[in-house]
Amino acid sequence: MYGGDEVSAIVIDLGSHTCKAGYAGEDAPKAVFPSVVGSIDQMELDDPDNSDKNSGSIPDSKSVVRSFDAEKSKGKRKLYVGSQALGYRRDHMEVLSPIKDGVVVDWEIVESIWDHALRDCLLIDPKEHPMLLAEPSSNTQQQREKTAELMFEKYKVPALFLAKNAVLTSFASGRATSLVVDSGGGLTTIAPVHDGYVLQKAVQSSPIGGEFLSDCLMKSLESKGLNIKPRYSFKRKEIRPGEFQTVDLDFPSTTESYRLYSQRVIASDIKESVCRAPDTPYDESSYSNIPMTPYELPDGQTIEIGADRFKIPDVLFNPSLVQTIPGMESFADTAASVRGLPQMVIDSINKCDVDIRRELFSSILLSGGTASMQQLKERLEKDLLEESPQAARVKVLASGNATERRFSVWIGGSILASLGSFQQMWFSKSEYEEHGASYIQRKCP
Repeated sequence: MYGGDEVSAIVIDLGSHTCKAGYAGEDAPKAVFPSVVGSIDQMELDDPDNSDKNSGSIPDSKSVVRSFDAEKSKGKRKLYVGSQALGYRRDHMEVLSPIKDGVVVDWEIVESIWDHALRDCLLIDPKEHPMLLAEPSSNTQQQREKTAELMFEKYKVPALFLAKNAVLTSFASGRATSLVVDSGGGLTTIAPVHDGYVLQKAVQSSPIGGEFLSDCLMKSLESKGLNIKPRYSFKRKEIRPGEFQTVDLDFPSTTESYRLYSQRVIASDIKESVCRAPDTPYDESSYSNIPMTPYELPDGQTIEIGADRFKIPDVLFNPSLVQTIPGMESFADTAASVRGLPQMVIDSINKCDVDIRRELFSSILLSGGTASMQQLKERLEKDLLEESPQAARVKVLASGNATERRFSVWIGGSILASLGSFQQMWFSKSEYEEHGASYIQRKCP
């Protein structure tokens, strides 16, 4: 047993799009930053005076001061973590993600992200705080043991707990049983939770998440001849007060992945500002004469977005729409096998025990950034009412504000780790030393 009431635990939720970290017992995470990192192979950085050249405009004194910290040079690459370091264009910097299909594939990047969260954002010593980490329902035993090993051996944490995303979302809304529809950056997962445990056999997932929708939007705009200029590729000069002129800048050695990352940042902002789920399934004829919505891009040009406002979100409900978006043909075959949200919810509930189906239908929780899109809750409820059996009372619940919905996993972790009754559940360092990493399977179901 670990009695760590007097120091607050740290809760980290490393998602496929953003990493959330903060203190247990607080109502929102202190640190929220992208879970991708910039990486430069050391081979290209051999000449010492390179550091001023790739800063674009001025060598940023702040980045020089913090360079010893944020840029852990391991192996043969230098990693840049955090939105500030990523917003800064550097020659030959690739943007890499440690997570593929919800599972960690590159542990070195994960370490650099944890380092940034703990040492640079929260400014704490991990030796002094128990850690609660959120993990996807699909996590394998191997992944969990690796996590435990890293946390105890490298960060020397006094205690650790791994909790499933869906369970934490359920706790955040004060329920022990619910069906959690978690739609994040990388993928959408539907997991039934019963009495605080995920029913593994009924978990459904699809590769359509926020980033996929942003890509759809980007391709759709490109097909209409609207190219999104990344933030680093132009400078705005004020010719007369209030009047700007945009000057294009040319950086030949910017990597393709960084250009894409910069465009995605803008595309996802457009998506969050103007998109909303349509009330009825999208079809070209009824949405062709819809009024346009203006959006001003960073380079000053204003674009008009019409039917795409409704078409892009509807991909969640009807993935075969992808085939009608020019430039997304490569995904057409994956989209054919993917089911829409309402169908996945029903499939998931049908795989559960008969006795809890009614309860699941009446407490469907939305969580994650993509799920906080306008009108998504109403649309999902409407579609489910049509598809579900008559006896079921369908209720889709979403917490009031978008912040709570985006961070519901983190908030659930914060609630759980600060409960008095939870303190005996920690997997402590002494237990790790006695039983080894595989004991995590017994301590954290």
